[in-house]
Amino acid sequence: MSKITFMGAGSTVFAKNVLGDCMLTPALQEFELALYDIDLERLKDSENMLQNLKQSLDSSCTVKAYTDRKEALRGAKYVVNAIQVGGYDPCTITDFEIPKKYQLRQTIADTLGIGGIFRNLRTIPVMLDFARDMQEVCPDAWFLNYTNPMAVLTNAMITLGGIKTVGLCHSVQVCVPHLFKDLGMDDTGVQSKIAGINHMAWLLEVTKDGQDLYPEIKRRAREKQETPHHDMVRYEMMFRFGYYITESSEHNAEYHPYFIKRSYPELIERFNIPLDEYPRRCVNQIEGWKSMREELVNNKSLEHCRSREYASYILDAMETDHPFKIGGNVINTGLIPNLPKEACVEVPCLVDRSGITPTYVGDLPPQLAALNRTNINTQLLTLEAARTGKKEHIYHAALLDPHTSAELSIDDIVSLCDDLIEAHGDWLPKFK
Repeated sequence: MSKITFMGAGSTVFAKNVLGDCMLTPALQEFELALYDIDLERLKDSENMLQNLKQSLDSSCTVKAYTDRKEALRGAKYVVNAIQVGGYDPCTITDFEIPKKYQLRQTIADTLGIGGIFRNLRTIPVMLDFARDMQEVCPDAWFLNYTNPMAVLTNAMITLGGIKTVGLCHSVQVCVPHLFKDLGMDDTGVQSKIAGINHMAWLLEVTKDGQDLYPEIKRRAREKQETPHHDMVRYEMMFRFGYYITESSEHNAEYHPYFIKRSYPELIERFNIPLDEYPRRCVNQIEGWKSMREELVNNKSLEHCRSREYASYILDAMETDHPFKIGGNVINTGLIPNLPKEACVEVPCLVDRSGITPTYVGDLPPQLAALNRTNINTQLLTLEAARTGKKEHIYHAALLDPHTSAELSIDDIVSLCDDLIEAHGDWLPKFK
């Protein structure tokens, strides 16, 4: 029996989307859906939920929970990763509260910035443990990574772990639908081309019947920008740099040095920037789960419609050889020549039985490549810190981060890193 292993299966809602999609995919019937999580209560919840969903959907997939990680991975053909190391309490709290002592504010802190750096540093060792297990018990499996920080973790699994990996993010497939909905435009029949790096990929082309839609997009965006709304940072970046960005404004506010500034506090209101947004979401999700749990876990008549998540479509294309196009995170093997070859880039990819084949994009417009490189610098130095175990590279990563370096002095950045290393304690490996 072929096997799909889900790491971090205690993410019950996400497991329902991804594995529920698999249950609705004809080519994936008879697969074992193997569940693994270190939180045994949440693991049991997900197992119960998926058993109920299997009955409701009349699926012939098998659902099995594992407490032994290597056994969960043994013989897997596909591995889906959705772990979060350290959770909201204590690690997300630490990522936000320690920087606040230096008056460094963040919105999400799961990708770049000082919070993103430390999320990487505590997650990479766990992911490389997965890689070592996979090399032993399922060396040919494809690893579908949904965990942030996407670019660095995907890069680590490929270059340090030696595992066939693609990083998957929702921001690509929802970019055009959400933009057009916000602007009151119809996206039926619209063709688009998106490439760059994760959370900072660019809507390079957007056309319908050969007509460039950017002039109308920008006209409507300028009108909308006159009153507060949720996407003001991305619109401002589009006006200044020419192209729309895939990931949300609350994310992009902290990827650049322009928006969250102690010396210009009025920018927070002007661009409607939700500081501390991610901790608020975490608290709301924890509270929401309490009321959602009974309905989701013990519901004998669960329903599910196939979601937008790429995973089941990727697996279907590999099983049936019916090609499917995705936006995937892969190593930059000359795909975008004016970005570093060591970087993980987000580009259109073709999926079929032969695997995942990234497509050549060519050079990005120079201003877009320059913005991507400011983030890639920190990504690659974070990866170097994880690879070598040298504390100096943590400092380098933070010193090169656009937001952190725009707000703090060299001494304060180094001191902040030391404070975060101490506060995280055993959640981090020892750095020399």
